[in-house]
Amino acid sequence: MNGKLQDKNIDFLFQAVLSLKTVEECYQFFDDLCTIPELKAMSQRLSVAKMLSQKQVYSDIVAETGASTATISRVNRSLNYGSDGYELVFDRLKKKD
Repeated sequence: MNGKLQDKNIDFLFQAVLSLKTVEECYQFFDDLCTIPELKAMSQRLSVAKMLSQKQVYSDIVAETGASTATISRVNRSLNYGSDGYELVFDRLKKKD
C-alpha cells in the first residue's frame, strides 16, 4: 500500500475488517461504518474491476453497473498500475468456489 496512506487508524480499520467472519457480520459492520452511497460506490468499483479483468468493454460495463467512464478508467488504471489487490481478491474468490 502507498506509504502515504499507512497509519494506525487504517491499520485498525483493516484489522477490524479481518475480524469479520460472515457476510451478515460484514453487513452489520459496514452499515455502521459507511453511508449507503459509500458502500454502493465501493461495490460498484469492485464489480467494474471484475468485469475489466474479464476483458469486458466499457460500454457493457456502463450498461451493467451504471458506472461512469471516468470511474471505469480509474479502476482500469488500478488494475494495470496498482498494487494488484483486485487480482489477489479475485484469485482467492475463484479458489474458494
